[in-house]
Amino acid sequence: MSFNAWKTHIEEGDTVIVHISRNNMQTIVVKKGEEFTSRYGNFKHDKMIGKEYGSKMVSTNYKGFVYLLHPTPELWTLSLPHRTQILYIADISFITTYLDMKPGSRVIESGTGSGSFSHSIARAIGPTGKLYTFEYHEQRAEQARKEFNDHGLGDIIQLQHRDVCKDGFGLKDAVNAVFLDLPAPWEAVASAKETFIQHRTGKICCFSPCIEQVAKTVEALNSNGFVDITMYECLVRSYDLMPTRKVTFEEAIEKAKLGQGVLPKKRSSEEVNEENDRKNQIWVTKTPVETRGHTSYLTFATFLPAIDTNLAPPPTPALSSSPPSTESPVPENNEKGSDQPAA
Repeated sequence: MSFNAWKTHIEEGDTVIVHISRNNMQTIVVKKGEEFTSRYGNFKHDKMIGKEYGSKMVSTNYKGFVYLLHPTPELWTLSLPHRTQILYIADISFITTYLDMKPGSRVIESGTGSGSFSHSIARAIGPTGKLYTFEYHEQRAEQARKEFNDHGLGDIIQLQHRDVCKDGFGLKDAVNAVFLDLPAPWEAVASAKETFIQHRTGKICCFSPCIEQVAKTVEALNSNGFVDITMYECLVRSYDLMPTRKVTFEEAIEKAKLGQGVLPKKRSSEEVNEENDRKNQIWVTKTPVETRGHTSYLTFATFLPAIDTNLAPPPTPALSSSPPSTESPVPENNEKGSDQPAA
């Protein structure tokens, strides 16, 4: 099935994202006679066929249920088999926007890894764009190629097993944007410069976990004529939504006087449920104690054709240092040495 197309009902051979819980999703391919097993029980593939995407499915022992979701690049990122460290939604959306990816764009990605970002790029530039993705590990390249073909992305994504740091990209004057997720991206900057469409502005992004990598990459970008070099870091903070009883200012003052800083006693579940049913309830947000921290540094730069072709302004005429002459000019028809004025 294609990640770029949408269908309403599940068929045999389709890829389905099984939503078990908020933080637990798994990818399956529906095949007759097979089962999916989780802590909530068994789920037969035969019963999935014909169901509508988004349906709730109860296990055979009635101990729990799952949701059967249509695959998208976002869900694939959360459920794919990890062969390498991957990019997540925060970095993916940020990079896609800053590299100005849109339908028809031609993009280079190196390396492919588990294919998380590749799926998002393919959706952003499809159906007329092209993604040239490179992976130096042969086995990972073959696994990614199979997934791209199975997901209907083979026409958009062209994958090649290649070490771009040593052998270059093998492309010239071909792409609008370049993304480098390499241990040493500075070794591929010079070759990446040649791949840009030479008469248009292009964008490059380097994904680096360590600041030492950023320093070397910035030096390489500077020496190769890139401009507008900027580094970003994406940090995600999630918020939990929870109900609480609305308290007036007078009630809060009164409770503070009576309680004198003592925590209230724990209420029974019946009291809590009774309070939750009241109308004087508001929703508040709460941030978790632990927040996911650093993932990587994103270094962006711009390729400018004017700088690459070394267009210099025309030379300014030199000004004479001698004072201007006060003598009247000699007429052209006056002969040299003649004492008679011209007629």
